[in-house]
Amino acid sequence: MKRAVPVFLDRDGVINRDSADYVRSLKDWIPLPGSIEAIANLSNAGHPVIVVTNESAISRKYCHESDVREIHQYMIQLVDKAGGKIDGIYHCPHHPDDECDCRKPKTGMLDTARKELNLPHSGYLVGDASSDMEMGRRAGLKTILVLTGRGTKQLELIEMENHPLPWRVTEDLASAVLIILEDSTG
Repeated sequence: MKRAVPVFLDRDGVINRDSADYVRSLKDWIPLPGSIEAIANLSNAGHPVIVVTNESAISRKYCHESDVREIHQYMIQLVDKAGGKIDGIYHCPHHPDDECDCRKPKTGMLDTARKELNLPHSGYLVGDASSDMEMGRRAGLKTILVLTGRGTKQLELIEMENHPLPWRVTEDLASAVLIILEDSTG
Protein backbone atom coordinates (compact mmCIF):
# COMPACT_ATOMS: atom_id res chain seq x y z
CA MET A 1 0.00 0.00 0.00
CA LYS A 2 1.31 3.44 -0.94
CA ARG A 3 2.06 5.70 2.02
CA ALA A 4 0.16 8.98 2.05
CA VAL A 5 2.33 12.08 1.64
CA PRO A 6 3.28 14.21 4.64
CA VAL A 7 1.39 17.27 5.77
CA PHE A 8 3.43 19.99 7.43
CA LEU A 9 1.49 22.35 9.69
CA ASP A 10 2.42 25.72 11.11
CA ARG A 11 1.36 26.01 14.75
CA ASP A 12 0.26 29.50 15.89
CA GLY A 13 -2.69 30.77 13.88
CA VAL A 14 -3.29 27.36 12.30
CA ILE A 15 -3.64 24.86 15.16
CA ASN A 16 -4.06 27.37 17.99
CA ARG A 17 -4.80 31.03 18.47
CA ASP A 18 -1.97 33.35 17.57
CA SER A 19 -0.85 36.19 19.83
CA ALA A 20 0.99 39.40 19.00
CA ASP A 21 2.71 38.93 22.38
CA TYR A 22 3.78 35.36 21.47
CA VAL A 23 2.40 32.09 22.77
CA ARG A 24 4.71 31.90 25.77
CA SER A 25 3.26 29.15 27.93
CA LEU A 26 0.60 26.48 28.09
CA LYS A 27 -1.92 29.01 29.45
CA ASP A 28 -1.50 31.02 26.20
CA TRP A 29 -1.99 27.97 23.98
CA ILE A 30 -5.67 27.75 22.97
CA PRO A 31 -6.60 25.33 20.15
CA LEU A 32 -8.70 26.75 17.33
CA PRO A 33 -12.13 25.12 16.92
CA GLY A 34 -11.87 21.86 14.98
CA SER A 35 -8.07 21.91 14.66
CA ILE A 36 -7.32 18.92 16.89
CA GLU A 37 -9.95 16.79 15.16
CA ALA A 38 -8.62 17.90 11.77
CA ILE A 39 -5.13 16.68 12.68
CA ALA A 40 -6.61 13.36 13.82
CA ASN A 41 -8.47 13.05 10.50
CA LEU A 42 -5.24 13.59 8.55
CA SER A 43 -3.41 11.06 10.66
CA ASN A 44 -6.19 8.49 10.35
CA ALA A 45 -6.10 8.89 6.56
CA GLY A 46 -2.46 7.77 6.72
CA HIS A 47 -0.77 11.16 6.27
CA PRO A 48 2.29 11.76 8.44
CA VAL A 49 1.58 15.01 10.31
CA ILE A 50 4.52 17.22 11.17
CA VAL A 51 4.35 20.59 12.96
CA VAL A 52 6.96 23.19 11.91
CA THR A 53 7.01 26.41 13.89
CA ASN A 54 9.22 29.47 14.37
CA GLU A 55 9.61 30.04 18.12
CA SER A 56 11.76 33.17 18.43
CA ALA A 57 10.13 33.83 21.81
CA ILE A 58 12.87 31.52 23.14
CA SER A 59 15.75 33.63 21.80
CA ARG A 60 13.92 36.80 22.84
CA LYS A 61 13.84 35.41 26.41
CA TYR A 62 10.02 35.58 26.57
CA CYS A 63 9.88 31.89 27.38
CA HIS A 64 12.12 28.87 27.81
CA GLU A 65 12.63 25.82 25.65
CA SER A 66 10.83 23.85 28.39
CA ASP A 67 7.70 26.01 27.93
CA VAL A 68 7.62 25.18 24.22
CA ARG A 69 8.14 21.48 24.97
CA GLU A 70 5.24 21.59 27.46
CA ILE A 71 2.94 23.13 24.84
CA HIS A 72 3.96 20.53 22.28
CA GLN A 73 3.48 17.64 24.70
CA TYR A 74 -0.03 18.90 25.50
CA MET A 75 -0.84 19.25 21.79
CA ILE A 76 0.35 15.68 21.18
CA GLN A 77 -1.86 14.45 24.05
CA LEU A 78 -4.93 16.23 22.66
CA VAL A 79 -4.41 14.74 19.20
CA ASP A 80 -3.82 11.29 20.73
CA LYS A 81 -7.05 11.66 22.71
CA ALA A 82 -8.87 12.54 19.47
CA GLY A 83 -7.57 9.29 17.95
CA GLY A 84 -4.75 10.73 15.83
CA LYS A 85 -1.01 11.14 15.90
CA ILE A 86 1.52 13.89 15.35
CA ASP A 87 4.58 12.26 13.77
CA GLY A 88 7.01 15.05 14.56
CA ILE A 89 7.35 18.60 15.84
CA TYR A 90 10.20 20.84 14.74
CA HIS A 91 10.76 24.36 15.96
CA CYS A 92 13.25 27.11 15.27
CA PRO A 93 14.25 28.84 18.54
CA HIS A 94 16.40 31.46 16.82
CA HIS A 95 15.98 35.22 16.50
CA PRO A 96 15.23 36.48 12.96
CA ASP A 97 18.66 38.20 12.92
CA ASP A 98 20.51 34.93 13.64
CA GLU A 99 20.42 33.86 9.97
CA CYS A 100 19.98 30.20 10.86
CA ASP A 101 18.94 27.56 8.33
CA CYS A 102 15.83 26.50 10.22
CA ARG A 103 13.84 29.75 10.42
CA LYS A 104 11.01 30.03 7.92
CA PRO A 105 11.02 30.72 5.02
CA LYS A 106 14.21 28.63 4.91
CA THR A 107 13.59 24.91 4.64
CA GLY A 108 15.80 23.57 7.44
CA MET A 109 12.95 22.24 9.57
CA LEU A 110 11.43 20.47 6.56
CA ASP A 111 14.79 19.06 5.49
CA THR A 112 15.44 17.70 8.99
CA ALA A 113 11.96 16.19 9.28
CA ARG A 114 12.23 14.54 5.87
CA LYS A 115 15.58 13.00 6.79
CA GLU A 116 14.72 11.93 10.36
CA LEU A 117 11.26 10.58 9.50
CA ASN A 118 12.19 9.17 6.08
CA LEU A 119 9.54 11.25 4.31
CA PRO A 120 9.06 11.73 0.58
CA HIS A 121 9.68 15.17 -0.89
CA SER A 122 6.06 15.61 -1.96
CA GLY A 123 3.28 16.74 0.35
CA TYR A 124 1.47 19.76 1.68
CA LEU A 125 2.20 22.74 3.88
CA VAL A 126 -0.60 24.52 5.76
CA GLY A 127 0.16 27.92 7.26
CA ASP A 128 -1.15 31.42 7.94
CA ALA A 129 1.83 33.48 6.76
CA SER A 130 3.70 34.34 3.60
CA SER A 131 6.85 32.83 5.17
CA ASP A 132 5.01 29.49 5.47
CA MET A 133 3.98 29.69 1.82
CA GLU A 134 7.51 30.57 0.71
CA MET A 135 9.03 27.71 2.72
CA GLY A 136 6.52 25.31 1.19
CA ARG A 137 7.22 26.54 -2.33
CA ARG A 138 10.99 26.26 -1.83
CA ALA A 139 10.51 22.68 -0.63
CA GLY A 140 8.23 21.66 -3.52
CA LEU A 141 5.08 21.30 -1.42
CA LYS A 142 1.50 22.22 -2.25
CA THR A 143 0.79 25.27 -0.08
CA ILE A 144 -2.50 26.06 1.63
CA LEU A 145 -2.99 29.42 3.33
CA VAL A 146 -5.62 29.42 6.08
CA LEU A 147 -7.41 32.66 6.91
CA THR A 148 -7.21 32.08 10.65
CA GLY A 149 -4.42 33.73 12.64
CA ARG A 150 -2.60 36.18 10.39
CA GLY A 151 -3.90 34.58 7.20
CA THR A 152 -6.26 37.29 5.97
CA LYS A 153 -3.70 40.09 6.37
CA GLN A 154 -0.93 37.92 4.97
CA LEU A 155 -3.01 37.14 1.86
CA GLU A 156 -3.46 40.88 1.29
CA LEU A 157 0.31 41.32 1.67
CA ILE A 158 1.05 38.46 -0.75
CA GLU A 159 -1.28 40.00 -3.34
CA MET A 160 -0.05 43.57 -2.79
CA GLU A 161 3.62 42.57 -3.10
CA ASN A 162 2.94 40.35 -6.12
CA HIS A 163 4.29 37.21 -4.43
CA PRO A 164 3.24 33.85 -5.86
CA LEU A 165 -0.20 32.87 -4.62
CA PRO A 166 -0.62 29.75 -2.48
CA TRP A 167 -1.85 26.59 -4.19
CA ARG A 168 -5.13 27.00 -2.22
CA VAL A 169 -6.63 29.49 0.25
CA THR A 170 -9.26 28.33 2.75
CA GLU A 171 -10.96 29.28 6.00
CA ASP A 172 -9.22 27.10 8.57
CA LEU A 173 -7.32 23.89 9.22
CA ALA A 174 -10.45 21.73 9.08
CA SER A 175 -11.28 22.96 5.57
CA ALA A 176 -7.61 22.61 4.54
CA VAL A 177 -7.72 18.97 5.63
CA LEU A 178 -10.79 18.38 3.46
CA ILE A 179 -8.90 19.83 0.47
CA ILE A 180 -5.89 17.61 1.20
CA LEU A 181 -7.97 14.47 1.61
CA GLU A 182 -9.84 15.14 -1.64
CA ASP A 183 -6.64 15.98 -3.55
CA SER A 184 -4.65 13.04 -2.23
CA THR A 185 -7.33 10.45 -3.03
CA GLY A 186 -8.58 11.94 -6.31
